[in-house]
Amino acid sequence: MKTTLQSIIKSFGYAFDGIKYAIQTQKNMHIHIFIGLIVLFTSFLVNCSQLEIAILFTIIGLVISLEIMNTAIEVMINLVSPTNQPLAKISKDLGAASVLIAAIVAVIVGLLILFPRLFHLLQLLR
Repeated sequence: MKTTLQSIIKSFGYAFDGIKYAIQTQKNMHIHIFIGLIVLFTSFLVNCSQLEIAILFTIIGLVISLEIMNTAIEVMINLVSPTNQPLAKISKDLGAASVLIAAIVAVIVGLLILFPRLFHLLQLLR
């Protein structure tokens, strides 16, 4: 039992090491985290429902997770193909495309949830 718990704890350590690596090395991760925090702060400020906040958390988590997966793809490609290869470029481009699509969807979801409330708030301030 003790070795199972130690194994689980080690697994969490590896996962946190991955998060740390992504934050330390990926400028886009900084952007995703910064925008995500602004969106979440705004959602609390404009009194979004729990469901809306859960949706925002989920979509932000998706974008950040895909950024981490994209980083893993890039690192692996650099390991197995240190020279420029057409297929390596395609793999990297596909990983980046997945993050881009998720980020675009996240912006749309964020606007659908936050824009009406922000617009209403601006109207009240006039």
